[in-house]
Amino acid sequence: MTQDGGPSLLPEGPLLAVHAHPDDETLSTGALLAAWAHRGQPVTVVTCTRGERGEVIDTAHHRTGLARLEGDPRALAAHREHEVATALDALGVSDHAFLDTVPAGPPVSRFEDSGMQWVAPGVAGPGADAPATALSRVPLDDAAVRLAAVLRDRRPAVVVSYEPRGGYGHPDHVRTYEVTVRAVALAADPAAPVPGEPWLVPERWEAVAPAAEVRAARRALAADAVARTLAHDVGLSFPDPDESLPPVAKDDAELAGAATVRVAVAPVLEPLLAAMRGHATQVQHATRVAADGEPRDGLLGWYALSNDVLAPVLAHETYVRHAPVGSPR
Repeated sequence: MTQDGGPSLLPEGPLLAVHAHPDDETLSTGALLAAWAHRGQPVTVVTCTRGERGEVIDTAHHRTGLARLEGDPRALAAHREHEVATALDALGVSDHAFLDTVPAGPPVSRFEDSGMQWVAPGVAGPGADAPATALSRVPLDDAAVRLAAVLRDRRPAVVVSYEPRGGYGHPDHVRTYEVTVRAVALAADPAAPVPGEPWLVPERWEAVAPAAEVRAARRALAADAVARTLAHDVGLSFPDPDESLPPVAKDDAELAGAATVRVAVAPVLEPLLAAMRGHATQVQHATRVAADGEPRDGLLGWYALSNDVLAPVLAHETYVRHAPVGSPR
């Protein structure tokens, strides 16, 4: 079953989005968050780490003056706390928590960014030097109990996060998926050591992207005259539409028979791009297609990360829907 359309077709009730680092909420689910908030429905975002080990963009064509933060985990964490607050404000979301601040489970200092290394184009794998406090290394239930407490408190109609391989393989994204699935189970279990009354989440959604749409938008991006001029002037490159895609991209066979929901990005494109710009250390050149040009092949705009590769802003966000497992409440 596919539900395709705008905010009026989204379910009623609160939404809870669970993400690994600041900027993931915008890049993975920004249109959904903005559309949900625009209807006046409650939206909560939980961020599992502060992205302490992320790269910092500071170039002649994207000057932030913050290159000194890269390699300084505490200072970068503090700055990225500010960035996520700015981005969420742009999306219309006011309810946000870092997972390690939730008063449940055993005491912890922080859940920290695990780091990563690139293992293929657009695909990450674990780094070799993740600290013991890294999200990917802490016991699963130390994190999941905290998220389950948020579920019982906010009582969402939908919980959204990544697909099982974390979208692109980052160990914190994979762990966030695992934490989310485990927390949904704990929240519904009357015997679980979680504060609050049990809550069976009606639906869990996973952010995906149809592979054919990704490839078409990449081709349209490479053909866009404005994007080509930008890339030439500031030294950006284009993604190969024919290369292997990261796990977030699903082909028709993988999506066959799945219940999905699609969120139109165009009605919330401006707040989405504003949220991207709020993450200035991580995202650069967030731009919509020319005002006098018609979006084609699902391309609404573009942005680049620290890898200096332009990425398309697709016309839709797509989610695979999972019904609750267990007895109805």
